[in-house]
Amino acid sequence: MPDTSARLTRLICGTPLMNDIWSPHVTLQRMLDVEAALARACAAHGVIPSGAVGFIEAACDAACLDAEALARDAALAGNLAIPLVKQLTARVKQLDAAAAKYVHWGATSQDIIDTATVLQLRDTFVLLDEGLRAACAALARQAQAHRTTLMAGRTWLQQALPVTLGLKFAQWLDAMLRHGERLEALRTRMLVLQFGGAVGTLASLRDAAPAVTQTLAAELGLALPTLPWHTQRDRIAEAATYLGMLTGTLGKVARDLSLQMQTEVGELAEAAAAGKGGSSTMPHKRNPVGCAAVLSAAMRAPGLVATVLAGMVQEHERALGGWQAEWEALPDLARIAGGALAQTGQIIAGLQVDEQRLATNLEMTHGLILGEAVMLALGEQIGRLDAHRLVEQASKAALQNGRTLFEVLADNPSVTQHVPPSELRQLLDPAHYIGQACAQVDAVLALYTARANCT
Repeated sequence: MPDTSARLTRLICGTPLMNDIWSPHVTLQRMLDVEAALARACAAHGVIPSGAVGFIEAACDAACLDAEALARDAALAGNLAIPLVKQLTARVKQLDAAAAKYVHWGATSQDIIDTATVLQLRDTFVLLDEGLRAACAALARQAQAHRTTLMAGRTWLQQALPVTLGLKFAQWLDAMLRHGERLEALRTRMLVLQFGGAVGTLASLRDAAPAVTQTLAAELGLALPTLPWHTQRDRIAEAATYLGMLTGTLGKVARDLSLQMQTEVGELAEAAAAGKGGSSTMPHKRNPVGCAAVLSAAMRAPGLVATVLAGMVQEHERALGGWQAEWEALPDLARIAGGALAQTGQIIAGLQVDEQRLATNLEMTHGLILGEAVMLALGEQIGRLDAHRLVEQASKAALQNGRTLFEVLADNPSVTQHVPPSELRQLLDPAHYIGQACAQVDAVLALYTARANCT
């Protein structure tokens, strides 16, 4: 089997632990775990001899399989489970010929592959939960530390109004907390057994089917669904879309951070480390390599999610192509989501903030960024539209003549007769025009604390 976890770029858009969960070896082992549990469940209810179980369990070791032969045979068989069962049966036969007759009893290939995937997703969710907690803790610390740190808020990539850096961290934290909620809800729907036999009726197990199914679910620590879900792929699609949404949020964070790291902006920087962020030709470069990895994941995720969503349209009781399309897309989504989350947590935790540059950039427009504050105060006296016209004219004049907005407004009797210079100075102070920013930071931090105390 091609080892996709061994790509040379595996640690740029992934982590060792997440890559391992979806590695060929672990994928095979999870399938074998299902086969071993199936043997125990069938024996528990007299479907197969109890004496066969030990031999089947002993053979369910991925290290004993010929992975390269499995990869070749899977291309002919159409899925990995068919050649796996053949190798497993041969292995059991070497141990005990009678026991070999009971390998894979009552199951179909999709039962083994889907349930193994669910086990891998369960391990994935554990890592994502840990990553979310770490990222949220780092964001909470930064939000608190920079609760009142002023900076320019930007819309359409242009300076708009003052905000605080803490508010940006709080906004990201708020989104990450929702992803934590979604993950818990997803677990309840996703972590269920898949076991239905050829067409979902478990006819091969006759009257023992309900009992075997219940025992198999218990053996694997999975919930018992109402019925098999071979061609009802909403669970898998929900997992894929969750991973895509999480990666999209992380991409948003990385995009904002990388924009603030531009040389001309210079407000933030990723933590420095030996060999990190350099250029092969320009010695002075300090590139936002962590952000690049996250953004790479965010660009790949939509196409992978779309593949899984397209695969939901499946034929009758077993799919022709749709199910198979999940086999590469879902593991890739898990790997890049896990990698992006780990990168984001590290970036936020070590982020370097240049408060002087934040202040300098905020003053770059010489007061123009506070035009709305003056316009609204003046509008209370002369009407909003007339006030907008006066402040707009003053802004243009300030730009043309290299003056501050205060200087232009203070020289205009149409303005000062309603808003005296002393009030103008206060209106043009960014600290007086951040609205509910600090209260919003506090609200998110309170929510974070409450969630953290509940877990």
